[in-house]
Amino acid sequence: MTPTRYTAWQFQGANTPLVLGSGGAVELADDELLIENQTSGINPVDWKFIESDPLAWPHGHTPGVDGAGVVVATGAGVADNWLGTPVAYHCALDAPGSFAANTVVKENRVMRIPQGLPYDLAAALPCPLLTAWQAVSKIPYATHARVLVAGMGYVNKLTVQLLRQAGFSVDVLSSSLTIDGATQLGVDTLFRQPEDIDKTYHAVIDAVSPDNAAQLVQHLQANGHVVCILGRIEQPVDAPFTRTISYHEVALGALHQYGDATAWQVLMREGEALLGQVVQERLCADMPAVYPFSELNTALAHSQQHKQKTVIGKALS
Repeated sequence: MTPTRYTAWQFQGANTPLVLGSGGAVELADDELLIENQTSGINPVDWKFIESDPLAWPHGHTPGVDGAGVVVATGAGVADNWLGTPVAYHCALDAPGSFAANTVVKENRVMRIPQGLPYDLAAALPCPLLTAWQAVSKIPYATHARVLVAGMGYVNKLTVQLLRQAGFSVDVLSSSLTIDGATQLGVDTLFRQPEDIDKTYHAVIDAVSPDNAAQLVQHLQANGHVVCILGRIEQPVDAPFTRTISYHEVALGALHQYGDATAWQVLMREGEALLGQVVQERLCADMPAVYPFSELNTALAHSQQHKQKTVIGKALS
């Protein structure tokens, strides 16, 4: 049975704390699921959009793109065997989000949570894990190829591991990654400053900024690839018909508007497989900091100030 009202955090304006209120009655389309959230993940995109409001959200909008919970209701076109299934999801920025007791998600946009994966970690993973997979999938494999990864937050810690699994040699440019951390991730060389880089690369994956990525293009081999996780390089660095660098951008949220059924099927299939790797400890993902649902604004500030993956727990009735 779908709820007539549910607890939800609501947007009140740019750079303004969210207010705890309630959502209206839920009406499910034929292809939708209703998720009772057990944990909701916080990503940088959440507090950035709350601060600047680039989408002109209406007052009362519920933010939050990542969540994990249990399917408690289904649309008319969805099989009943979804009921009771633990799932994790990533939802669109312009849709009612995960900072609520309940969230509506399309059936083909959820990942089944494997047994043994706690909700706290499951909710922390959709955006960074799927973003890392998208970034790595942009790069064609080449024997003995080297990749430089710039910026070492939650996303790129996963990116490095996926690159290693794919057979690439990986160097990292980071001022924050420890030597022990680099060793655990299988990093070949850890550079602290761009001027320290003394190699050329098949690809660069940058999670710092388009300007930073553009400065690293000089370290690419001919026919190399640069992948931007934050923004994109608007103008090619090299003249046409010289090194023929390929420029790539990653925008997980854009898939909600432009992705077809096949794109979502592939993404969710790969995502479920990667969640399985986390349970099997073939892929290491740091446990997030956990805050009560009632302390979302504090949790958002913690995410921003400490650059640590953060989640909030279940809403209490």
